[in-house]
Formats: sequence, C-alpha cells, structure tokens
Amino acid sequence: MIESHFSKDLLEWFDHAGRKNLPWQTPIDPYRVWVSEIMLQQTQVATVIPYFERFMSRFDNLQSLACAHVDEVLAHWAGLGYYSRGRNLHRAAQLMQDEHEGKVPNTMDALIALPGIGRSTAAAILAQSFGMQTAILDGNVKRVLARLYAIMEWPGERETEKKLWDKAENLMPAERCRDYTQAIMDLGATLCTRAKPDCSRCPCARYCKSYAQGLTSELPKRKPKKVVPTQSRTLLLIENQNRFWLDKRPPAGIWGGLFSLPEFASKEDATAFAERYFTTCELIDELQFTHTFSHYKLKAQVLHFKESGETTKSKILPKVSETAGIWIEKMSDTEASKLPALPAPIKKLLLSLSENPAAAKLL
Repeated sequence: MIESHFSKDLLEWFDHAGRKNLPWQTPIDPYRVWVSEIMLQQTQVATVIPYFERFMSRFDNLQSLACAHVDEVLAHWAGLGYYSRGRNLHRAAQLMQDEHEGKVPNTMDALIALPGIGRSTAAAILAQSFGMQTAILDGNVKRVLARLYAIMEWPGERETEKKLWDKAENLMPAERCRDYTQAIMDLGATLCTRAKPDCSRCPCARYCKSYAQGLTSELPKRKPKKVVPTQSRTLLLIENQNRFWLDKRPPAGIWGGLFSLPEFASKEDATAFAERYFTTCELIDELQFTHTFSHYKLKAQVLHFKESGETTKSKILPKVSETAGIWIEKMSDTEASKLPALPAPIKKLLLSLSENPAAAKLL
C-alpha cells in the first residue's frame, strides 16, 4: 500500500503546503542548487537562508567562486560550521571550471567525483536542477522512511542505510521528480520532525507503520550514545595598540584554513612563545570558553597578553602554523564583516574584547 500511494499523496500535500519560494528555488539554477545543497548538509534551512543570500551577493556565478581566493570564500562561510564544506565548495568550483566547461555536471558519476559531494547530495542536485529521477537520502528522508516502514535499527548502520536506499528508490516517481524531492524533504522538516511529529496533518499517516504501532516517538532509533571527550587547549591572544594578532590554521583539521588565535598544548608553551617573539608583552588576563564540536568538546584557556612596544602593520610576525601571523584592528559588531574568516567562538571573543572587555570573562 505504501508504494502505491506515497508519491501521489506526498505531491498533493506539497502542492498546497510545500516550500516553493526558498532562495535557491527562484530561479532554479544548477549553480545555486549545488551551493544550497552543500550548505544544507547538517544545517537547517532557516540557518542557511541568510548565509546563502550573502554568499550569492558576492559569488553570484560559478566563475566568480572559482576565481576567488579561498580565504574570501571561507570569510563568507564563517559561522556555518563544518568548514571543510567551504573548502570543498571552492575546490569543486575550480574543477568544474577546468574540467566541465564552467558548469555543474549533470551526471551522477561526475558529481560524486567532485569534493564534498556524496550520493544523496548528487541526487538532490540532479533532481532539483535537471528534474532527473534520482532518489535522495538525507537526514529528513531517513527519518520519514524509518517511521513509514517502522525500521527498528539505527539508520547509520550500513545494512540499515542500504535498506533505506532501496525504499527511497522504490518510492521515487518517474514524473515531477523536482517537486517530489523537495516534498519529501519538506515533510521531514515540517511535519515528520524529530521531536513531536505532527501526524494529524501528515498525508501518509493512514499507512505509516510506526504511527499505527505507536512508535513515532521512538523512531528513528538514535545513534548509540558515545561519551564525548573534552580536550583542553591554550590559546594565545596578543594585543597591541588596539589590534589583535592572529595566525592562520593549517588547511586540514578543525577550523582548517581560518584565522584564529594560535593554539598551544600548555600555558607554559604559550607563555614561552609570547615572551620570545613579543619581548615587551605582559600577561594581563586569563579567559576561558568552551565550544562543542560533533566529536569532542573544546575547553580553551585564553592567555591575554598586551604588548607595549611599537609595531607596524608591515612588521614580519612569527608563525605557529605554516603562515605568518597578521594584525587585525579592534572593531564593533557592526563592522564585523571586515574581519577575515574566523571561527565563530573566536570571533565572538574578539568582538567582546573590542566592545566590552568585561563581558569576555563571561563567555
């Protein structure tokens, strides 16, 4: 019964309740669709919309993105998190420029060969951009299918994911593929939500197995709990004449390619570095903040040194990673767009120190 009714019922629901005016839908363009799909990986639509609009105001076509410097791309990505997505987006644009005549490819194999694009993202690009019959399996769709078929295993398991892919492909209609793809994502995002699904308004409730069995609050099964470790790091903050010193992080790893406060394994290492390269500096404060990543929690101790000696913008600065440091001016939140690409907690810290130093202690 599910296979014979689902796509028809879903499309009828989409016609009166689906989302049809998202920024990447007006107009439909493969470049805009691709950028939106990368941004939407592990990020909700409401969060993505303002970032997408700002990104498009600067990189309005593939050529402008491919020709830009990666630092500028990351500056427009800053705050979205998972920064490897931004780096992969930039690299993929360059490959499209060089190998695909400056266009987003229209085949599954060509898309998957590009950095940052997996099977589900490629399928979404093909369905949304070109109307192709390619099933997707993002987080929303996994949740819808797990409930629809009352799949009792965690969707992240290999065999369970394979089962979900089979279901997704069996349900995919031959017509209105673009609308169907958006509809099944909308169903997961607006009605079949993780918490408190609105089954009374769901167009598929009459044949949803988990609804019939009273299992909607239990499915999909959550990933087995894993203790999130805490890692402690010491960050060095050098201030001189209303400027802060930043170091560019290596391209790989956490906050890869962004400017940040240089990181050390201990307070002693950071202090020794500061005293060696900034000979007239004095420790004036010690701050702390915590930041949670997907796989660990960072507990950061920030050593705030103030340098009293004369420096100039052209002064060659020491480096912790492979790139020499830079000075940035203190600025208010309204001027934050002038900052280079910074991790969100570092940006918050620096703006707090610029506008209200006492508030920084409360981060």
